[in-house]
Amino acid sequence: MKHSIKYYLLAAWLMLTNFTHGYAQIRTGAEQTEQYFPLIEGKRVALTVNQTSLIGEKHLLDSLYNIGIDITRIFAPEHGLRGEADAGATVKDGKDTRTGIPIASLYGKNKKPPARQLEDTDIVLFDIQDVGARFFTYISTLYYIMQACAENGNELIVLDRPNPCDYVEGPVLEPAYKSFVGMLPIPVLHGCTVGEIARMINGEGWLGNGLQCKLKVIPVSGWKHGQPYSLPVKPSPNLPNDQAIALYASLCPFEGTSVSVGRGTTFPFQVIGSPYTNEYGFCFMPRPLKGSDMNPLHKNTYCYGKDLRDVCPPKGFSLAYVLEFYQLYQTNGKKFFTRPHWFDLLMGTSQVRQGIIKGKSEAEIRKEWEPALRKYKSIREKYLLYPTSDKSASTGN
Repeated sequence: MKHSIKYYLLAAWLMLTNFTHGYAQIRTGAEQTEQYFPLIEGKRVALTVNQTSLIGEKHLLDSLYNIGIDITRIFAPEHGLRGEADAGATVKDGKDTRTGIPIASLYGKNKKPPARQLEDTDIVLFDIQDVGARFFTYISTLYYIMQACAENGNELIVLDRPNPCDYVEGPVLEPAYKSFVGMLPIPVLHGCTVGEIARMINGEGWLGNGLQCKLKVIPVSGWKHGQPYSLPVKPSPNLPNDQAIALYASLCPFEGTSVSVGRGTTFPFQVIGSPYTNEYGFCFMPRPLKGSDMNPLHKNTYCYGKDLRDVCPPKGFSLAYVLEFYQLYQTNGKKFFTRPHWFDLLMGTSQVRQGIIKGKSEAEIRKEWEPALRKYKSIREKYLLYPTSDKSASTGN
C-alpha cells in the first residue's frame, strides 16, 4: 500500500526523537508506527486513549489526525482524555477542541460502547498506560472495549506499553467480587502488560457467551518482564511519580478504611495517616485539589502517620501497612473498616479483611490465597509476549 508523505515524515521524526532522547532501547507499541500504520490507513478508526497515549512527545490523536487517518470517535476512560478528572468523577461526552472529533465517555453510566458508537468504525485502537494493579480501571475499560468489538465485529489493535510494577502477587479475584475495580479473575498485581491481559481475556473466554475479539497486539520493543520502566507521563492525577506507582497496590486497600492515602495533597499514595493515630510524629492535611480530589478523606483535618516518599517500596504487594494501622486503631478503639464492602472489592475477596479481624499475620493470610495464585501463574505463562529480565526480582516472573 502506498503511504502518504506525512506518514514517512512522521516515521522519520519519531526515529530522530527516540534517538535524541535516549529511548532507542525501549519502543512502545505506539512508537512503532511502521507496524500499525499500514493496518489503519484507509480504515475508519476509533481511539481509546488518554494523556499517556504518546508517540515520542506527541499525542497519538494529534499524530494520526495530522497524517489524515479517518478518526471517527475518541473513547475516554476514567480521568478523561487529558487525565484531568478526579478519581471517580463522571467523565462527560463532548468534542476534542482541537480536532472536533466526538468524545464518548467510558467512565460513568456508559462503561461499554453501545453498538451505535461503533457502527461507523472498522478498527478500535487502544493505547493507555497501565500500572500493573487489578483495581486500576484502565484494564476494566479494555475488557468492555473487547466485549463491544466482539459483539459488533470490530477489530481491536492494542498498542502495548511496559508494566512499571511488574509483580505477580496478592489474592485472585473471586467471581462474587467482580466490579469495575476488578473485572477479571487475576491477582492484585497481575504481572502483565495490557497486551498480555487482552490475550488472556480472549484465550480464557472471559468475554462470555463464546465471544472472541479480533485482536492484534503491537508489542513493546526492547523491554523484558521485571525490567524497570519510569513513566514519562503520570497515568492518573493521584499517581504522580514512580514512588506512588510502586506503593499504589499496597496502599490502595486503605480506601476501604478511615486512613488517608494522601489524596488532597501533592504527594498522594506516598503518605498514610488519620486523625486518630497521633502516635506518629509526621502529619499532613488533605485539602481540596482540582484535578486530583475536591473532597478528600479528612478534608482540612490533620492526619498523623507515615511519610513514605523516601522509603524503599515493597517489591510487590504488602499488607504490612494495613496491619500496622489496624492494630493502632484497635488500641485506640476507633473503627478501621469504614467501607468494608469496598475493601473487599479492592481485594477481590472477603478473606483478607476477615483474616485481619481474626488477628492473623500477613504470612497466614498469604497462605490462604496461594493456591489460587499458583493456578493464575500457570495461566499467565500462556499469554506472555516478553522474556524475563535476568535482573528481575519480580515474584512469579
